[in-house]
Formats: sequence, structure tokens, C-alpha cells
Amino acid sequence: MNFNTLDFLLFFPAITALYWLLPFRFRWALLLAGSYFFYLHWNLQAGCLLLGTTLVSWLAARGIGRARDRRTRRAWLALALAVSLGCLALFKYGRFLAESLGMLAKGLGGTDVWTAPDLLLPVGISFYTFQTLSYVLDVYRGDIQPEGHLGYFALFISFFPQLVAGPIERPENLLPQLKREQHLRSGDLLAGLWLMAVGYFKKVAVADALAPVVDAVYGSPATASGPAVALATLCFALQIYGDFSGYSDIARGAARMMGIRLMENFRRPYAAGTIRDFWRRWHISLTSWFTDYLYKPLGGSRRGLARQCAVTLLVFLTSGLWHGANWTFLLWGGLHGIYQVAGILCRRAGRLPVLPENRWTVLVRRGRTFLLVTFAWIFFRAESVEAAGMLLSRLCSGWTGEGWQSALTQTGLHAAAARIALSLLCLSLLERTGEGYRPGQSLRRDIAFALALFCTVTAIAAAWLAALSANGENAFLYFQF
Repeated sequence: MNFNTLDFLLFFPAITALYWLLPFRFRWALLLAGSYFFYLHWNLQAGCLLLGTTLVSWLAARGIGRARDRRTRRAWLALALAVSLGCLALFKYGRFLAESLGMLAKGLGGTDVWTAPDLLLPVGISFYTFQTLSYVLDVYRGDIQPEGHLGYFALFISFFPQLVAGPIERPENLLPQLKREQHLRSGDLLAGLWLMAVGYFKKVAVADALAPVVDAVYGSPATASGPAVALATLCFALQIYGDFSGYSDIARGAARMMGIRLMENFRRPYAAGTIRDFWRRWHISLTSWFTDYLYKPLGGSRRGLARQCAVTLLVFLTSGLWHGANWTFLLWGGLHGIYQVAGILCRRAGRLPVLPENRWTVLVRRGRTFLLVTFAWIFFRAESVEAAGMLLSRLCSGWTGEGWQSALTQTGLHAAAARIALSLLCLSLLERTGEGYRPGQSLRRDIAFALALFCTVTAIAAAWLAALSANGENAFLYFQF
């Protein structure tokens, strides 16, 4: 079930109302049933996979908790890792591996005998797999105790607001909240409503408005000019932020209206002054997951410069592969890994210039970081390595007045630029309006908040109706991961 469908607009108010009306002891069952209904709306087989992964992880963690020797604990851990990662590898990377091995066999003069499995990718498998892994690994390391109640654990894995596209929650944050009785508070309802409104605005008024611009160029890279590639890539940088952070805001808002606080997943990432700072602000739940379960266990910065650089590059290559079974994602992750390694080496060598801290140097650092991040998005968005190469080659051509005119026509920006610019301006104001807001602190602030909320909902409704009348709703980009 998509957040931007009429089905969800009926489902969410109903389950929220029932949640607050039911006694506390029945709420977990309601949320668990609602979460599986939400997920089964896509595919029954995907729901069975989610249930099977949940059961194995719960049993493995219980086995780890009862085991008295390291060998038994490792056996239970191996079982959980094999099932979770095995399912992820089969459904997400099976075709990619088969096709890659087939290409390698042909390149070596052999025959392509590898048959790519035709399997449907379950929605959100990368997200809930990492959530189950964090739980089992935390139990194995002794950071938490295994959860004895299967219902609460199943709810932790399948909690519908963040099930499909995150944030990737940790057991120590979400599980206690699910087990604790929540009380209806107007502050939570208002904060949740605001987060959902901003999230929907990001999705339907910003991301969906930018999608046709991006698709027009990335769908036919051979006909694009340099300005068209640059404009489409800039629009994609804004589109993916609006789309993904919009989903996270809706998820956090939906949970907040039930008194549950999910972790912040985005923190104005394009205001980052360095690539390292960017990854502290972008997809925070995934970055922290890789830091805690891959970077630090492999040594991180504790075992010398060479190990730190190698592990950093490995983490970002793995992050690229996590995003999708395509060489373009590996190139995207590798490029960010190179950015990070270059930063580490420059800091160690003392070669980074120390500029005076003022408004202009901050803008320069942010602009430099934004350009590096945006350039890397070319590989993320391109449909293949060949398409990425073609886009890069086209980037160097057509920088004339006629080329700019052609680019504006191809992307449709000649007609949509003003509307998109207004949406981006409104988004900037909305993000600032909600920062630190508390109802009742000031009448002026309350009136401004209410007016902003009204205008946001009106804009969402108008953009939504326009999208439905044109071609229906657009799925969130990160559903494919």
C-alpha cells in the first residue's frame, strides 16, 4: 500500500482511531494485523517471506540467548545470517549475479549457460532485512536481551510506517516504545500531522513535479545536450531528496500520531559542508547501520590509515550494492568511497585549506559538496553503465544559446520552471517553520503554523489531483530497494 494512494488515506485514520480506542493490551495485535494488511496489499508471497524471516530471526536470537557456549551461539547466528542474507541475495541479486557470470563466461570465450531467475523483488526487503540483522547481531554481542514475545518482535520488524522504506530502526529504540503504553497527546498529534504534511508536500509537490524533467533526459540520453544533462541531474538531486525524505517524514509523522518516535533519517543534507558531513545527514539510519555493523567491526580508524581507507571504500561499495543490483550503483558507491578516502588522506596530510569561518566560505563549501554529490547522482540514476557513459560524454556538448533553448524544451522546464521554483521555495520555508515548534508557546507562532499547515494541505491536494488526472500516483523511488 502506497502512502500516496486513496487506500492509505482510508487505512491510516481508521487504524489510528482504533489504536487509541482499544485498551493497551490489544494495541500490539491491532498494529501487527494492520502492518501485515498494509504489506500484503502488494503481494501475498512477499508477506510469507517477511513472516518466515521474522520467525527465523526470533528463534535464532532466543537460541543465542539460551546457549552456554560460543560454538552454539555462532551456529544460531550463522543460521539467522544465512536465511536473511540468503533471501536478500536470491531475490535482489540473483538475476544480477547470473547475468554478470554469463557476461564473464562470454568474455572468456565460453558459452552463456547462466539462467537468470525470474523472481519478483519483495518491496522493502533491504530495509527489513537490515532491521532483523541488527536485532540478531545486538543479541549476539550482548547489547540487548532477546525478545520473548513473538508478537512484539514481529511488530518491530513489520511496523507499517517504516516497513517499506525506513528509517531502519534499532531494537533498543523501537521495541521499548511498542511495549510501552502510549497516551494520547495533542502535541504528538500536531507534530505528526505536520511531519506528514511536509512529507506529502515533498513527494507530490516537489519530487513528482521534477520526475518528468529527469525522465525526459535519462530516458533518452543519446539526444541530450550538456545543459539538458546538467539540468536533469540537478533536478534528480532535488527529486530524490524530496521523494525519500518525504517518505521518511510521512513514516515519522504516522508513528508520532500513535505516540511512537522514529529516528530522524534526513537532516538538511544539501547544507553539508563536506562529503563526510553529507553522510551524517543523508539516510542517517543506513549510514549508522553500516558504521556500527561493518565499519567498526572491520577496524575502522583504529588500525592504521591503510585499513581505514580500505574499510571506508568497502563500506561505500557495499552501500552502493545495497541500493540495487546494477553496476551503476556500485560505481555510485565507489565514487562516494573515493570522495571519503580523499578527505581522509587530505586531513591526515594537513592539505585541506583552513578558510576563515564566514558566510561566504560556508556557501563555497556547501556548493562544492553539492556539486560532488550531484555529479555522483548521474551514476545512481542512469539505467546502465553505457547510459551513464553517454550522459557524461553529452555533458561536454551543446553549451550554446541554442543548446540551452533545446534543453529547456526537452526537459519541459520552459513551462514548469516557475512552478518548481515556487515549490522549492515553499519547501524551504516549511522546513524552517516546523523547526522547534511547540504549540502554545506564542499566539503569533501558533497562527503562523496553522496558516502554513493549511497552505501545505491545499498545495498537496492541488498537486495530487493534478497528478491523478494526468497519469496516476507515482511510487516512491526507494520502493525498488
